[in-house]
Amino acid sequence: MTHAFQGIFWLSVCWLGYVYLGYPATLLFLGLFRSFRPVLSDGYLPKVSVLVSARNEQKDIGWKIAETLSWNYPMGQLEMLVASDASEDDTDKILRNVTDTRLRYLRLEERKGKNEALNRLSEIARGDLLFFSDANSHIEPGCLGRVVRHFSDPRVGCVTGSECTIRSSEDHAATAGIRASLGYEGLVNTLESRLGSVLVCDGSIFCVRRSLFHSLQADLANDLELPIQIGAEGYAILFDPSALSFEKASSPREEFRRKRRICGQGALGGWRLRHRLGGLRGWQFFSRKVLRWLGLIPVTLTFISTVALISIPFYAVVFTLQFFLGALALIGWGFATRNREGSGLTGLPFYFMLVNLGALSGVLKAICGERFSVWESPAHSRGAHSVSSSTGRGDKNQALVSSESGRLHESIAYHPELHREKYRP
Repeated sequence: MTHAFQGIFWLSVCWLGYVYLGYPATLLFLGLFRSFRPVLSDGYLPKVSVLVSARNEQKDIGWKIAETLSWNYPMGQLEMLVASDASEDDTDKILRNVTDTRLRYLRLEERKGKNEALNRLSEIARGDLLFFSDANSHIEPGCLGRVVRHFSDPRVGCVTGSECTIRSSEDHAATAGIRASLGYEGLVNTLESRLGSVLVCDGSIFCVRRSLFHSLQADLANDLELPIQIGAEGYAILFDPSALSFEKASSPREEFRRKRRICGQGALGGWRLRHRLGGLRGWQFFSRKVLRWLGLIPVTLTFISTVALISIPFYAVVFTLQFFLGALALIGWGFATRNREGSGLTGLPFYFMLVNLGALSGVLKAICGERFSVWESPAHSRGAHSVSSSTGRGDKNQALVSSESGRLHESIAYHPELHREKYRP
């Protein structure tokens, strides 16, 4: 049995090592022989439709509209489309009273979910490009211009940015882990982009050619389904590290539910679209998604095998390390239950276990037939009306939004230009 447990241990270690180190290293190696270099043009300014699905977003939709319509992009080439997914708060009232004609919105009387809302918006969009964003995501004014320049190359079908969390007094036990995870995903995206083959997009900030848009399935993630479909048609999918969206971090409970939903949608999407995942992108999906979603399995197996082999000094040392990391994760969980931030020392192990539990849970739910067509937005990440810059200067752009009576106007301000040195991935 000793040899069997040793085999299980090293197989599990290789599994985890490949997922987090081997896959990026392989991408780096492939990039030495195959490199996609897009032809960029800063003068390329096509018409862009910004699509936002909103469900009970009264805390954020006002500043989101003001911010978006004030981007540094030709006014006649930018429109914003918002779909209210049967909102029950004042979201529709705010939308009705916006005076800027570049905003158009529609209301779904029956709740259909994010993807059906986006499908409806795509039907009325006039832009050559569709830019997807979330109602609670801050995007700085010059971002759109940097994204669309990639589309001057006809080989490019999709460009994604990345999400960053806003540092605030409301940081919690999982925040350090969330930031580390986002930084790691940015690294992997960069390596995949060198091949012209970014696997998935960031749902809060990505852009596609309207001609390549496919009607979205209700229970899949749009930021996974669209790049899979576009990549299968032979178009390049790129990552622009300067394209950033800024959001408040979700609470640990919300992050677990979010990870469970995303992985459940991803597992279902991988199965349904398996015929669209071949060659390089099939390998990417298996390496970056499938093996990572199931990461709790090798974590558990390494623990079981070290317990069985604890009489051997090497495995006794490994068990001690595992015990120490597990204790730190439990301390992080304790901070989370008390709504305290803790530190990176406890936050990283806690977040690692949190997301791996959520991922495996999501995959199992998908296998058992549960679907994620609709969901509630994380409340903790909502209500970020403004984000102050690192310099503290208050040059705030505004959009006028009529009040309920139509006689008064409310100025909805959005954040000044964000500085990357303060808001880091």
